[in-house]
Amino acid sequence: MAVKSITQRWIINSLSVILIVILLSAIAFTFSIQNFYYTAARTAITSRVNVVSGVLLRMADDSSVDFTAELRDIVENSDEKDQFEITAINHSGQVALSSSGFSYTRQEPMPDYDEALTSADGMGYYVGKNQSGESIMAVSLMLPNTMTEYSAIRYVVSLENINMLLIIYVLVFFLVALIVIALVMISGLYFVKSIVIPVREVSAAAKRFATGDMTTRIVKKSDDELGDLTDVINFMASEISASEDMKNEFISSVSHELRTPLTAIKGWSETLMTLGDSPEDKETMKKGMRIITGETERLSGMVEELLDFSRMQSGRLTLVKSTMDVLAELGDAVLMYAERARREGIHLIYEEPMEMMPMFGDKNRLRQVFINVIDNALKYSDSGDTVTIQARMQDGIIIISVADTGCGISAEDLPKVKTKFFKANHTRRGSGIGLAVADEIVQMHDGELQIESEVGKGTTVTIRLPVNLKKGEIRETEITTPAEQTETMQQGKESV
Repeated sequence: MAVKSITQRWIINSLSVILIVILLSAIAFTFSIQNFYYTAARTAITSRVNVVSGVLLRMADDSSVDFTAELRDIVENSDEKDQFEITAINHSGQVALSSSGFSYTRQEPMPDYDEALTSADGMGYYVGKNQSGESIMAVSLMLPNTMTEYSAIRYVVSLENINMLLIIYVLVFFLVALIVIALVMISGLYFVKSIVIPVREVSAAAKRFATGDMTTRIVKKSDDELGDLTDVINFMASEISASEDMKNEFISSVSHELRTPLTAIKGWSETLMTLGDSPEDKETMKKGMRIITGETERLSGMVEELLDFSRMQSGRLTLVKSTMDVLAELGDAVLMYAERARREGIHLIYEEPMEMMPMFGDKNRLRQVFINVIDNALKYSDSGDTVTIQARMQDGIIIISVADTGCGISAEDLPKVKTKFFKANHTRRGSGIGLAVADEIVQMHDGELQIESEVGKGTTVTIRLPVNLKKGEIRETEITTPAEQTETMQQGKESV
């Protein structure tokens, strides 16, 4: 069964690594300590053998010395017989003398003696067990041939004390390792819980978010990455909640915007059905038809705006670009709102430049942007306010500004006005998506739409559009200046 808990996975993975490291360290530690003590023992026993060998060689050179008696004295009366067992081996390979006082026959192997017989330096070395199972270290040294009775001297030392010391060291090592493991596990579990508990809280909050409960907030308990994650999730919940509120407000606004013209169309349709042929009825019919036509156009505009927004969200908002005159489209947009501005008592000022401003773009979409921006300027202005529209070209950038002296936008709402569904002022009509669509269209032209505003003083919308004219795309016969357009219209009237 798969382990799902982070704590369990951490324990399994960490313990596996720690145990492997401790095991390898124990093996390396044991071999290192054993090698150290065995090397020290071998050095000690070899040096002692060499000392005895030198003494025996000097005795062999002195004919007045009884070599056999002296050797027996060295073996049987050695001051080191408590540390070593010293034996003398005859030419038959039998133990002839022993410091322990016991007689021996060669019943057990002596690999060190066999090695000394064949080695160049006449010395053999062995570490192992004797027939009684005791761990020993033995060194054999061949004696000069002049010593006819004995062929070698052998030193044997027990390794039991060293092995016992090694066991103690290993046990202490494992005890320390267990203490380290316990400390690591305690600190590790505390650390893992400090991660797991906040993650569980985040998971629980996310589940509540999934059910639509955006009021839940996670308590920030640290200033580390988990604290940053908590801030991000809380911010996400706030933004989702705000977006949900804006969406609900959008649905409410659109419902109201749709209901108003539909109510007018239905009311006037029912009124027109009851009219007769009198002059007063005909005048009422004309008025009703104008209202129905106006409200129908208003409905069509809202539907087109919603369709554009849907295309923008799905990435299907496309441009049909060609060489165009920005001033022509801007002039048409201003002309569309001139009558409305006059009717509402708003001063609409259009400072039209005389030079042409050609660019490569989608004229219908840009006209939609201009219409939206001018409509917003009039929407948030009252009788007596002024809306000023200007256009100029600077360093290959067409700059169009629409400034009004209306109610303005608060500093808190200003960064959000280009967000979908957002409305800074709920007392004014509108769906809250027109500016988002306009900003998207401007960005698709590699341009920029900036908004500056102050409450009570008005708002200025600045649109910057790069010309983006490719070589050979502009032809003089395709674009005329506004002055040339006016002159052409006057000539047409005169010819008629």
